[in-house]
Amino acid sequence: MDNFLKLENRHTGETLRLRRVRDAKGQIVLTIEGSLPPRAKGPPVHVHFREREEGSVKAGTLGARVGNEKIVVTAPGSAVFAAGVVHAWWNAGEDLLEFNGRVVPVVDLDRYLQAVFAVLNAGASSRPPIFYLAHALWRHRHTQALMVPPPVIQRIVFPAVLLLGRLLGKYRGSNWPGSPESCTGAPEVAATNA
Repeated sequence: MDNFLKLENRHTGETLRLRRVRDAKGQIVLTIEGSLPPRAKGPPVHVHFREREEGSVKAGTLGARVGNEKIVVTAPGSAVFAAGVVHAWWNAGEDLLEFNGRVVPVVDLDRYLQAVFAVLNAGASSRPPIFYLAHALWRHRHTQALMVPPPVIQRIVFPAVLLLGRLLGKYRGSNWPGSPESCTGAPEVAATNA
């Protein structure tokens, strides 16, 4: 059985396979496998406030901005994105970028990514539906954040967008891109099944 949450951004070709693995000590680790086409952009500049990402490049070339530093990692290199550090990454090469990694401690990155991918896939390239994007970013604002638009603008604009969305009925039911009910996160498996 293929026990993963599979995500694909139809605009960039980025793919992710995620699952929560519970080790023998009971700690849960979010494992990630992914790929990104040549010269494709990954996510915009963002931060995970409480989760640390660490990963290895299996093939291709990873370019990244970690804080104010730019790095390039080729296979079989690795990179760490510490909790609270603003970062972005992309495929810096001419070949498919393939990577795997883990996130600890697990908070809600899988549910956040599931919501963001759903919203991005529902809109035109570079134009995600603002009502749904604002909802996903606002409900995860204590654990994850995009830096575009600037957080101060998000704090002012998003509550107004959410109010207007509620008045227009954008969030009725659960059949809308990135709804909380549709973003259940990655399945949990025991380490022996990982």
